[in-house]
Order: sequence, then C-alpha cells, then structure tokens
Amino acid sequence: MSLFISNAHASAAGAAPAGGGYEMLIMLAIFGLVFFFLIYRPQAKRVKEHKALMNAMAKGDEVLTQGGLVGKIAKISEDKDFIVISLNDQAEVTVQKSAVSAVLPKGTMKSL
Repeated sequence: MSLFISNAHASAAGAAPAGGGYEMLIMLAIFGLVFFFLIYRPQAKRVKEHKALMNAMAKGDEVLTQGGLVGKIAKISEDKDFIVISLNDQAEVTVQKSAVSAVLPKGTMKSL
C-alpha cells in the first residue's frame, strides 16, 4: 500500500455508494415546491394585481406614481400606454401607465 492511502480508504472504494437517486429527487422536488410557494407565486400575484389596477384606471381617478407624484388622471392616450396626470390646476405630467403604483380614494388630494 501507498504511504498516503490508508487501508480503510482502500477497502471502502469497492463498497456501494451511500444514498440512492430517490433521495436526491425528493430533495429537488422539495426545493422546487419551496421556490414556487415562497418566490414565484407571490410575485405572480403582485403582477396580476398591478395589471388589473392598470386596466381599471379611468379619467378622474386620483393616483400615486412610483416617483411619488400624486394627481388626478386628466387624459388617457389612444394607445392606452400613457396617461396625463393633473398635479394641480396649472401643472400636468405625462407618465406611462405602468408607473402608477396605486389608485387613491376620492378626496385624497384635497386632504394633502
């Protein structure tokens, strides 16, 4: 025998490998379920809610953008990708519909 290989290691080389393929498949399936329920499903739910929010917006709704602007929808473009938000009587801003993060209850702008 070699100086670097002990007798125990040399005799273990002929033994069957520990653990089968089923344990690895079960662990992979458990990891997949954890990934689905903790990461994918909540994100898909948020995306679905945001799409419903974008489709439900109408002229006169008070909205909050991702940039922190609060205003009332003055106009929705023909292709429905952009909206014009009236911040006050003089200022209007054009933003993408996807930039709206929330539709606020009526009267929110007056209370600010």
